[in-house]
Amino acid sequence: MHLLVGLGNPGPKYAGHRHNVGFMAVDEIVRRHGFSAWRKRFQGEISEGTFGGEKVLVLKPMTYMNESGRAVGDAMRFYDIDPSQVIVFYDELDLEPGKLRVKFGGGAAGHNGIRSITSHAGPHFQRVRIGIGHPGDRNVVMPHVLSDFAKADKTWLAPLLDAVADHAGLLVADQAASFQNKVHLALNPVPAKPPKPEN
Repeated sequence: MHLLVGLGNPGPKYAGHRHNVGFMAVDEIVRRHGFSAWRKRFQGEISEGTFGGEKVLVLKPMTYMNESGRAVGDAMRFYDIDPSQVIVFYDELDLEPGKLRVKFGGGAAGHNGIRSITSHAGPHFQRVRIGIGHPGDRNVVMPHVLSDFAKADKTWLAPLLDAVADHAGLLVADQAASFQNKVHLALNPVPAKPPKPEN
């Protein structure tokens, strides 16, 4: 079993925030693939489904970002899920808006949700980092992440969430590089080659 975790803050006032793009990603996965309705469990909301015959649990911690690890730890212990089978979707300041990178393990890089999960589960889990861009001034980082996406972001946000949902099964199949490549191509399609002139 794989555990897919989206990070965010609960409640309607946070729903459109950049910090909640992890929630947005797993919401789209659940919707696109017809997973079960969300229900409350493990200090969060869970949905269940399958990819390629493998059972998948999707979790949105409702503990607020800084305590996300409590919900993740509860779910992992109940189902005896190894950290290597955990995939976390979250916002990344150090990536340009609309960029996506997948990596396994590493530090928290200042992200409180990742820091909390690491404290409960260790660092050896898969991270899907969704770029929200840095505002350029460290003093306005918090207002940046705790604000709704700008209108200009809408041009890439919906296509990126669509691509993440379309190809999420590759992550469960341990094909992270292929997943990352397909999401990139969905947002940056290779232009068609012009037809060769006839002789």
